[in-house]
Amino acid sequence: MRSHNFNVNIQNAMKLLTTRQVIVRVAIIFSSAEFLIMQALKIIPHETGTYSEAVLDTALLAALSAPAIYIWVIKPFVDARDEALAQIRQLADVDPLTRLANRRLFLKHLEKAVASIARHKIYGALLLLDLDEFKPINDAHGHNAGDAGLVEVAKRMQSVTRSEDVVSRLGGDEFLVLISHLDVDELIARNKASLIAEKLINLVSQPLDFHGETLRVGASIGIRLLGFEEREIDTVIGEADIAMYRAKQAGKGRVAFFDT
Repeated sequence: MRSHNFNVNIQNAMKLLTTRQVIVRVAIIFSSAEFLIMQALKIIPHETGTYSEAVLDTALLAALSAPAIYIWVIKPFVDARDEALAQIRQLADVDPLTRLANRRLFLKHLEKAVASIARHKIYGALLLLDLDEFKPINDAHGHNAGDAGLVEVAKRMQSVTRSEDVVSRLGGDEFLVLISHLDVDELIARNKASLIAEKLINLVSQPLDFHGETLRVGASIGIRLLGFEEREIDTVIGEADIAMYRAKQAGKGRVAFFDT
């Protein structure tokens, strides 16, 4: 599953040089550099005292060793550390199973969108999608089948949304979609949001294949049109949730708006 692969990537990125590897590499670099210096001083004629020769030896050792230590010791360590930190930062904002934005990242986008919509006077929409008949899949085929279904649903949802829109897994079998810049006219914006929701329902409802077995789920969607007034983020999500339950009560596989 994707969550496993993502964790493996983190573990691979965290494979920094061990203390023993660092000591061995530095010792090899210093001994090799010192050997070359000693051979060079034997071949190249020079007349210096013991102190001067020691200073020259030290300077040459530093000059030869520093680039090698950077390339063979410091750079691999820094690159692996930076990769690990980047993976960890991504993990903090991403759902490990579906690789969609998690709730934390989605809330940031939603907060910005609500402020932008109020400022620019152009409608957006928040869609809350809940899968219908998802529990029977877990019960009959196991959680691996359920996870595979969630991953496939996430792919399908991303395929019908624009790059500027944000798709998130809220948790369990619930997803959020933030649609920005629909239209300045409320009715047109409402119709566009409804069309997007219908596309999502139709796409999600298509059969899923799991190891040769055909699985089926549906989806109910609640829509909270985002108008020109600024609202509390949790309130907006709660209102989309209310609309979603209205859609389920109407017979599932439906779209319902939250109307104030």
